Amino acid sequence: MAQTFDVIVIGAGPAGYIAAVRAAQLGMKTACVEEWKTPQGIGALGGTCLNTGCIPSKALLESSENYERVRHKFESHGIAIAGAKIDLAKMMARKDSIVTKMTKGIEFLFKKNNITWLKGHATLVGKGGAGWQVEVSGDGGTDVAEGKAIIIATGSKARHLPDLPVDNEVVCDNVGALSFTEVPKRLGVIGAGVIGLELGSVWRRLGAKVTVLEVLPSFLAAADESIAKAAWKIFNERQKLDIQLGVTIVKTQVGKKGVSIDYEQDGKPLKLECDRLVVSIGRIPNTDRLGAENVGLKIDERGFIEVDAHCRSNLQNVFAIGDVVRGPMLAHKGEEEGVMVAELIAGQKAHVNLETIPWVIYTSPEIAWVGRTEQQLREEGTPYRVGQFPFTINGRALSQDETEGFVKMLAHAKTDEILGVHIINTHASELIAEAVVAMEFRACSEDVARIVHAHPSLSEVMHEAALAVDKRALNM
Repeated sequence: MAQTFDVIVIGAGPAGYIAAVRAAQLGMKTACVEEWKTPQGIGALGGTCLNTGCIPSKALLESSENYERVRHKFESHGIAIAGAKIDLAKMMARKDSIVTKMTKGIEFLFKKNNITWLKGHATLVGKGGAGWQVEVSGDGGTDVAEGKAIIIATGSKARHLPDLPVDNEVVCDNVGALSFTEVPKRLGVIGAGVIGLELGSVWRRLGAKVTVLEVLPSFLAAADESIAKAAWKIFNERQKLDIQLGVTIVKTQVGKKGVSIDYEQDGKPLKLECDRLVVSIGRIPNTDRLGAENVGLKIDERGFIEVDAHCRSNLQNVFAIGDVVRGPMLAHKGEEEGVMVAELIAGQKAHVNLETIPWVIYTSPEIAWVGRTEQQLREEGTPYRVGQFPFTINGRALSQDETEGFVKMLAHAKTDEILGVHIINTHASELIAEAVVAMEFRACSEDVARIVHAHPSLSEVMHEAALAVDKRALNM
């Protein structure tokens, strides 16, 4: 006899496990289906983000940044360290221990909230007497569970190039690039997006010569043009991350000594020889083995599940959240959708404002933004004012020797409502939160300008940028 639940969540990444926890908190009998296994064959919760994405990449970013600080930044503080070297195995072990701690933490949350973990692959098969039927295929065979409501949170996977198989040894996606056993002398990266820049930065700091090939003619096209221009100077010119824009890949050849890539740039034939290659050309939704055709679930031509503003699919009591639906493929966006859907199923009022989802690129310096870019406002014909203030004259930034970048605030020219905030600085991921709160409450630049900010602190730059919208910055 099939197990029955009020809610079955398919996928235990950030969107799925948070949805399951919130549903259980609201008193619903909840199950979560997850098939992920570690390289050792042990089941693990957390999905791509915790196992081979956000968390391990941030661990390696921090380790590599510390190595670079020791080699290049500590001397200005009067700290001399000679003979600094990398123990890559220990660095990887630290990364793995953080991942294990996080995934075990989700197991604890499941036990605490009486959530049933159904281990295996989930396939939608139809409708039963108690709700939607989900077939779960795992090591123990195949079982069927029924749920009154289904939440699909199967996440996304790396997009690969045709005719270039990824073995995660020589040709890698994010999985292989987080598990190198040695620092490659020459690392090629295809794609100058978030993943390409983050992983390229890690291995450049650890000693690799990194070349990034990007098909688009512009750098960081999604970011504000001022941020992209500043980032280009920092990454390409100062940090020597060799980023080639507007390239066309002609041919790739994998051999015993690495990868050879023939490409064209401005009509000129060029060749890149590298020991390892990372393919980071975006991600696609995991919906191909879901069984959508069995139940009539609508999926668009790109593989995304069609949903409304509240993540309802075309099927009654079937929801989809996170990377498998419209909107940015960001863990925190999926988490909030998970909370929203669980609360809607429980009969509460809930929503997620996609206009105030923060974006972060965890390079050094970090890049973060929320809302509209200046180029978007120009294209829309929206009248706006700009306030910008640098970190170079901020006391806290100077004391930390982290003065690169600025805060840029965009406000409506007539109403003064904040329309977008863009930051490039070592701590941008933390500083952006103030802007998100302000925009969620539809604050004006004057509201932020009149809030007392601690001194000395990096947040003063946000304060000064707000003042600068009205051309009254105090320290410049």
